[in-house]
Amino acid sequence: MKTSVKSILKITGIPVVVASLCCLTPVIIVLFGLGSVSLAASLADTLYGTYAWAFRIAGLALLVLSLVWYLRREKGICTIDEAKRRRNEILNIVGIVLTVGVVGYFVWLYVVVEYAGKLLNIWS
Repeated sequence: MKTSVKSILKITGIPVVVASLCCLTPVIIVLFGLGSVSLAASLADTLYGTYAWAFRIAGLALLVLSLVWYLRREKGICTIDEAKRRRNEILNIVGIVLTVGVVGYFVWLYVVVEYAGKLLNIWS
C-alpha cells in the first residue's frame, strides 16, 4: 500500500498550524477585528519571544499523535510483530512526515504568516 501526498498532508496539516500559532494568533486577531494592530504586535512579541518553543513542542507532539493514528488506522500496523515486518515502510513514512512537517512549518510561518503580518502592518 502506497502513502499518498493527500495522506501526508492530512498527517502534517494541523500540527504545522498548531506549531505556528505563536505568530498566527496576532494575525487572526487583527483579521477578525478582535484587537488593534498594536495589541497584536505586542502579543506577537510575547508569544514568539517567550512561548515559541511551547508551540513547537505542541506541534511536534500533535505530529507524533497523528503519525501513530495514521499507522494504526490507515496502515493497520497495530502490533509489534507487524511493525517489525514493516519497519522500512514505517521509517520511510516517518522520514517523509518529519521532512514535510519541518518544511511546511517554515513555509507556513516564514512565508505565509510573515507576509500576512506585513500586509496588516503588524510587523515590518
